Formats: sequence, structure tokens, C-alpha cells
Amino acid sequence: MISWLNRAVPQVGALIGLLEQRLAPLADLLVRLALFLIFFQAGIAKLGDWPGTLALFHTDYQLPLLPPDFAAVMAASDELLASLLVLIGLGARLAALPLLAQALVIQYGLGPAYHTSEHLLWIVLLLLLVSRGPGRISLDHVIRRRLLEGNGL
Repeated sequence: MISWLNRAVPQVGALIGLLEQRLAPLADLLVRLALFLIFFQAGIAKLGDWPGTLALFHTDYQLPLLPPDFAAVMAASDELLASLLVLIGLGARLAALPLLAQALVIQYGLGPAYHTSEHLLWIVLLLLLVSRGPGRISLDHVIRRRLLEGNGL
């Protein structure tokens, strides 16, 4: 039994290394694409019916610290700009923060009607992005590599 285990451990390690090398960058990109689609489409929808958006922020989406019109502009701006930065992986960790704040407000600040597993999934994906970064298929990775090469590191 131990000899079988000794032979299997390097093979499992090689498989894990291959998955990390090949699959992880694709998974990181797909997470960013999913987040982009969720938030960018929400931003487009807000702009598409701006009077309706303002009405929602005056009634259903009331926040204690922000005036409704300002909150609507901020939410739509975050959804459009930050989601685009997340998609291309430029300043992705920083860009994910306002989206994470928005998801947290939706999940926990707007009342029980908005407590959904969908919003929790957004929060988890955004936390992954903030903690792990955008991955190798991103502008952040390209810029970091160029800076390290330029400094001889």
C-alpha cells in the first residue's frame, strides 16, 4: 500500500501543477467575465430606464447615508466602469471593491427581500478577485511582469 502511495503522490502533484498552470488562468478569466456580465448589464439597464432607476432609488433602494439621485449615479457608474476594469483585469482588485460594496449593500442593506444566494455568489466571486487578483490573463499581470522585467527583478 505504501509503495502505491509513494508512486501516486508525484503523479497527483504533477496533475495539480498542470491544473494550476493551465486551468486556473482560464477560471480567473471566466470569473471576471461573469462579474462583468452581471454588473455591466445592470448598469445598462439602469441607463436604459433612468427615470425608473431614479424612482427605485427613491423608494425601494433607499440608503441612509446617500441621497437617492447620487446613489443611482454612483451605482450605475460603478456597474459600468468598475465591471469593465474587472473584465480587462486593469486595477482589478481595486475595481472590484465598489462592486463588492454594492453587492454587500444589496444583500444586507436593502432588507430581507434582497437576501438571495445569487447575491452571496457575487460576494464570494468578488472576494476571490480581491484576494487572489485577476490572474495571468489580465492587464494587471502584463503590467506587473513588465515592471519586474524593467527593474531586473
